[in-house]
Amino acid sequence: MEIHISVRNLVEFILRSGNIDNRRAAGPENAMQEGGRIHRMIQRSMGADYHAEVFLRHIEKTPDYEIHIEGRADGIIISRGGDKIFPPGLPENGAEPESGDLVTVTIDEIKGTYRDIHKMKEAVPVHLAQAKCYAHIYGIQNGLKHIRVRLTYCNIDTEEIRYFHFAYEKGELEKWFEELMGQYRKWADFQFAWQKERQASIKNLSFPFPYRKGQKELASYVYQTIYHKRKLFIEAPTGVGKTISTLFPAVKAFGEGIGQKIFYLTAKTITRTVADDAIELMRKKGLKFKSVVLTAKDKVCFMEETDCNPEYCPYAKGHFDRINDAIYDLLTCSDNFNRQAVENCAREHKVCPFELCLDMSLFADGVIGDYNYLFDPHVYLKRFFSEGVRGDYIFLIDEAHNLVDRGREMYSAVLWKEDFLTLKKTVKEYELKLYRQLEACNRELLTLKRQCEDYAYPDDEDMAPFIRALTRLSATMEDYLEDNEESAVREDVLAFYFEVSHFLLINDKLDENYVAYTELASDGGFCIRLFCVNPAKNLQECMMRGRSTILFSATLLPIQYYKRLLGGEAQDYEVYAHSVFDPEKKRVFVAGDVTSRYTRRSNMEYYNIAAYIHEIASQRQGNYMVFFPSHVFLKNIYDMYCSYFQDSDQVQCLLQEERMDEKSREDFLARFAAAEDGEKTLLGFCVLGGIFSEGIDLKKDRLIGAIIVGTGLPQVCNEREILKGYFDARGESGFDYAYRYPGMNKVLQAAGRVIRTVDDVGIIVLLDERFLNNSYLRLFPREWEEYERTSLGQIGRRVERFWNEWL
Repeated sequence: MEIHISVRNLVEFILRSGNIDNRRAAGPENAMQEGGRIHRMIQRSMGADYHAEVFLRHIEKTPDYEIHIEGRADGIIISRGGDKIFPPGLPENGAEPESGDLVTVTIDEIKGTYRDIHKMKEAVPVHLAQAKCYAHIYGIQNGLKHIRVRLTYCNIDTEEIRYFHFAYEKGELEKWFEELMGQYRKWADFQFAWQKERQASIKNLSFPFPYRKGQKELASYVYQTIYHKRKLFIEAPTGVGKTISTLFPAVKAFGEGIGQKIFYLTAKTITRTVADDAIELMRKKGLKFKSVVLTAKDKVCFMEETDCNPEYCPYAKGHFDRINDAIYDLLTCSDNFNRQAVENCAREHKVCPFELCLDMSLFADGVIGDYNYLFDPHVYLKRFFSEGVRGDYIFLIDEAHNLVDRGREMYSAVLWKEDFLTLKKTVKEYELKLYRQLEACNRELLTLKRQCEDYAYPDDEDMAPFIRALTRLSATMEDYLEDNEESAVREDVLAFYFEVSHFLLINDKLDENYVAYTELASDGGFCIRLFCVNPAKNLQECMMRGRSTILFSATLLPIQYYKRLLGGEAQDYEVYAHSVFDPEKKRVFVAGDVTSRYTRRSNMEYYNIAAYIHEIASQRQGNYMVFFPSHVFLKNIYDMYCSYFQDSDQVQCLLQEERMDEKSREDFLARFAAAEDGEKTLLGFCVLGGIFSEGIDLKKDRLIGAIIVGTGLPQVCNEREILKGYFDARGESGFDYAYRYPGMNKVLQAAGRVIRTVDDVGIIVLLDERFLNNSYLRLFPREWEEYERTSLGQIGRRVERFWNEWL
């Protein structure tokens, strides 16, 4: 049996010390850095003796199992003079160096930093330990008696370099590594015992429900995709059981030694809960499986303000002195490291709950969390994905249609000129150098502003002076933050520093998938934006960190559109899962005599739409949601409905407000649950694409109808027009990519609120004549093939006839 751990995780886990914010204080490896560019720059500048990105693996054997320690050395320098060894990658039976041609070997570990490298007095211990691990592994593989280590620190902004050199003998490294592994053996022994128990339980695990139609085939597709190391795109209507149908085969593959860890990633908290529940259900069937639910720091933090300063937070002070005891306690007493379990353990051991949660992911078989833990360039789980080694991970991406816009958001950046001016005024009394560099950036933005009417598209040459000024500003901000821990303006500088760092990171990624533009807002504000038009490349690179990715959603149509934008390749698979529901229990009506087109909006059109709502809701008492393209349109229809149709004794109306906090949202949905057996019809007036059109689960009679007004087209704006032009230029239908497909996805999501279980009966009414055009009909899911065309004069009788069949 094998236990896998990366070199980085090994040294960081064992060599803990000090306070939780030591990472920031010691920080040459700042979380906001773009280290990849620095690594490539240094590696390219070296000569022929420098071998970059050398993969190393060492197998530590015990009587019962093997520990595989692996990682990728940034560089190995082989120069004349020293021990006789073989260069990296040269087979043992390959050509040996000429007689007497001896070489010296140096392991190079590169770290990028925004700090002033001249202030560094020594190498960071954990970085040195990482390099010593590589030195030991390479040394024993090549029979070296001596080996050198070099820590290369490079300032990301100035590109200045500072080296720290070390030399070790074979015995010295062996003794040090033996002690390191001795400290890890306690954890490895536990993992070995757990793996035996887990694998035996998976072998005997059966699907927790009787298979619905097509469900077994879907699970088989997932398993085969994982086995063949591909991606699978699944369009799976509500009721298929997407969560269990993807988790179960992933767990079975896991049990056969296919995959090191399962990551279940999604955009919404509620779907993370569903995944957690599915694993718990399998545990009740005998599964032994440890899982962790990752929770955002601001939600899980015990303090009023999320400040990891040990002078402020008692859970940060001495955190590393207590954390391993907390981990072992939670590891040995629970299999489900959900939020409650993590918080309870963190309070008991007085450690940071967020850091504890992240550490538990090292020992969890399954990790449940937000998309950003894999895809976000700042937040991704570096303990798994930063070694440059492709792990044997299984990625399950739920509600994958959300990943297109989330990907664009994560890989885009924007800076506003006004924010530079605001911070400039704030810091004037505290730091003149920072003040002057903020002004320098402001001047460069002013130059770009003069070239912009509403929008402008500067090229690299136009942007270069601003980028240079911004890079200098970033370095100055880094120095200020490091030297002024107690500054009254520290939080303002820190917040803006993160924005600047993100912008510079994204600037390094600019390629044909991006459009850079400046915008002059209606209020006079001016911004520069780096817009990731096509996120496919960035997302694909992230998914390459694992073995296989399964992307699924109830609304992944047209599937080729999503496959292209989500990083799919020609050899990847796609499947359309058939609905398990009785199609007779649902009726889709399409109106051919009303529309939400701007050119047709009038009091008469509003009256006709309100009349539709009245005719539909009058046929059966119950709960309905009506979805509109905007709050303004919603209000117009609501006023018309109240003026001409509402009978307050029979119908109660609820309106989605423009800004609703969590409690208001819960109260809104609670009214639908409470009204299930009520005496009045409940009409919820909601916005298409809003908080109530996706991710809510109103089963049985809690929702019997969805009325969707309009095709969901996004409002025309510069970014949508950029998307349209980008895909038009590449021979695609730009209008489809920018407007029609995203709009139809919102329609399908809203319609999906109605039928949630096999017992549900309901209607879906599409109020817009455009739905009858072929460009929309071809986007209808298979379950809508038997739609009925209707009109205002017919809708009442048609809906009444449907309900008579089921009452």
